[in-house]
Amino acid sequence: MALALGLLIGLERGWQGREQAEGTRVAGIRTFALIGLLGGVWGLLAEQLGPAVLAAAFAVLAIVLATAHALSQIQDHDVGVTGVIASLLTFALGAMATLGYGEIAAAGAVVTTILLGVKPTLHRWVRRLEEKELHAVLKLLLISVVILPLLPNQGYGPWEALNPYRIWWMVVLIAGISFVGYFATKLIGERRGIMATGLFGGLASSTALTVNFSRLARGRPGSENILAAGILAACATMFPRILVVSSIFSWTLASTLLWPVIAMTIVNYSGAALFWYWSGKSSSQGGGARLKNPFELKPALIFAALLAAIMLLSRALSEYFGDAGVYLLAAASGIADVDAITLSLANMTGEDLAVTVATLAVLIAAFVNATVKAGLSLGIGGFALGARVGGVTMAVVGVGLLTWWFSA
Repeated sequence: MALALGLLIGLERGWQGREQAEGTRVAGIRTFALIGLLGGVWGLLAEQLGPAVLAAAFAVLAIVLATAHALSQIQDHDVGVTGVIASLLTFALGAMATLGYGEIAAAGAVVTTILLGVKPTLHRWVRRLEEKELHAVLKLLLISVVILPLLPNQGYGPWEALNPYRIWWMVVLIAGISFVGYFATKLIGERRGIMATGLFGGLASSTALTVNFSRLARGRPGSENILAAGILAACATMFPRILVVSSIFSWTLASTLLWPVIAMTIVNYSGAALFWYWSGKSSSQGGGARLKNPFELKPALIFAALLAAIMLLSRALSEYFGDAGVYLLAAASGIADVDAITLSLANMTGEDLAVTVATLAVLIAAFVNATVKAGLSLGIGGFALGARVGGVTMAVVGVGLLTWWFSA
């Protein structure tokens, strides 16, 4: 394996320097293969003689490579040290392969080869990166990688209904979806970028995506069709997700939800496809909407505050109405989230709750959630966007109710 990893990295290095004359390269495919094998040999010796010999071998190799690189600068003024770093990494991966870390070493070799091979693409991206985009990347990493893990994942306040981790996770989602949408629009155009963001962003949070796209609609007159298509595509992912979540604890509940969910999914995606088609007919769309800041924290914070209030309301209804308020609780929970109430009801189905009651409660939560997103589209994005999303949402709710009624 150590030899194979060296050959893999050396193949990419040899291909990059294939135009250079023999003997003018510091390291090619054979040298990298031998470096990988050398790391494997010293890894085996280290098991018998101790880790100090492996460290010494690594240090000697580093000195040899640095000397060779310095001598090569006499004729070639390329001061890049990528080849030297790749050689040292190949030695380390070869040693890992013989020290019981074969899978990690193989993954590291593949990642190393990919990074070496995509150099032109990476450099092109860096040249195109604007200052505001670089700052957006750093801010997104700050709120997700630094702040989010520090927050406690437990309830606080009345009935312990407020979970700081969940609330801030929604902030990260909204900001992240805005970030992805910005770069998708920049790379592949407004029309395709918005639709791609809708399809994949809905897997994380269709509500968060609805907030972001509705906000975009206020600054992009004439883009209502494509933004409505993106919102509806994101909202449609909620229905298959209901089946997946419910099936975790109750196949019976999932089977009774099957036909209503299928019908609502078809109607929702059909509406998205229709507005996508109409967006292509409009000459005013995709033709130069100004790209704004890729990272805007204020809308995400406002929505997080709204989510906290909804969490508190849902728990209050549960406390005051108890089991008799299953439908009311489902409606209140659906304002913020469908997955949580679906999982709870699926866990109760059969023993503490009748399947028919659980089925209708899940559908109520889905109807309320879809209606809330239509309301967000109207309240944030304006009448033109709200009418499009709301019209399809009414059709989705109607078809869902009819299908449930006839399949019950």
